[in-house]
Amino acid sequence: MSSVVVLDNGGGLIKAGFGGDRDPVAVVPNCLGRPASSKKWLVADQLLAAESDIAAVSIRRPFDRGYLINPDLQKEIWDRVIRTLLRADPSTSSLLLVEPLFNPPSIQRATDEVVFEDLGFQSLFVADAPSLVHLYEASRRPVDGLAAMAQCSLVVDCGFSFTHAAPVVQNFTLNYGVKRLDLGGKALTNYLKELVSYRSINLMDETLIIDDAKEKLCFVSLDVLNDLQLARKPGKDNPFRCTYVLPDGITHTRGFVKDIDEAQRFLSLPDGCSTTLGIPVVDSQADIDKREDRKRMDMNKSEFNLTNERFLVPEMMFCPADLERELRPLVRDDYRVKITSQEDPIKGVWRGGSLLASSPDFESMCISKSEYEELGSTRCRRRFFH
Repeated sequence: MSSVVVLDNGGGLIKAGFGGDRDPVAVVPNCLGRPASSKKWLVADQLLAAESDIAAVSIRRPFDRGYLINPDLQKEIWDRVIRTLLRADPSTSSLLLVEPLFNPPSIQRATDEVVFEDLGFQSLFVADAPSLVHLYEASRRPVDGLAAMAQCSLVVDCGFSFTHAAPVVQNFTLNYGVKRLDLGGKALTNYLKELVSYRSINLMDETLIIDDAKEKLCFVSLDVLNDLQLARKPGKDNPFRCTYVLPDGITHTRGFVKDIDEAQRFLSLPDGCSTTLGIPVVDSQADIDKREDRKRMDMNKSEFNLTNERFLVPEMMFCPADLERELRPLVRDDYRVKITSQEDPIKGVWRGGSLLASSPDFESMCISKSEYEELGSTRCRRRFFH
């Protein structure tokens, strides 16, 4: 039996591995980058190398607004991931590819051309993220639990370029019920770039650095108004204040959090409440002077501070506990509602694909290279219509 390569091809990250495995072999950026100090373009995992200088990196992505726009660039990234990182031979392997919902036919044809003609895979199966998440979550829950017995679920997928709310029934996504919001992780990174650049240091060209700071330091606030009051406190009394050190290109080529313990102080706060709740904050002259000092630009700084920027992001982000509080009044009383968050949101879709790829009848669900050559992309793709 041939091996099955599972490829979750996201706009920000590629998750790649083999069917039946617990975790992907590689989780790498789906882009090419060229540092300002070099003329060489770095591909995918090369951007994660410790010796790579990611300061002022020019980035080229094959995806824009959630859809593939540059198949040639995507082919170059896939070729490195599959042949170098996975060490797989496409001619003896099948491919399970995760595509965005509502993928236009022209992009589907370009994808099939790369898969069969350029890379030479022997067969292909195309899946969407919501159905794979439903499959994986149902498989890991107790057999008598609600999530395992449920025939339907609503999957909210916050991705790199957009957010989808997709109903899934018996492992099939109902496309006519999907709602899409053109807001995702990329928008949050750009928003944080603007905040930091306006208040501290100009980092508008440092996408990878700000992205790293966002993933390490930002969180979801369940009580924005109360957290804003806490964020106005000076010095060590501010539980959100933390420092991110920028790379200098000499002693360290990566940014890092200056004090992990300081950055995690907010975790010890009571959930949704604080001693300052409902108490108006009166600014003293010392607090006003400190804020004015903070506004003055220091051109020699190699670090920046974050306070309310850590949670003051567009409200598309949510917490399962808060979502249940809002959703329960909208659902009939005789309906049971169970809201779960994935143990690892980055790998959840891939794990569902790995589970599907290890099923005995997977090969019968694929389209083969000979079928593609005989029937063409459009007719072959009808097999994946729901």
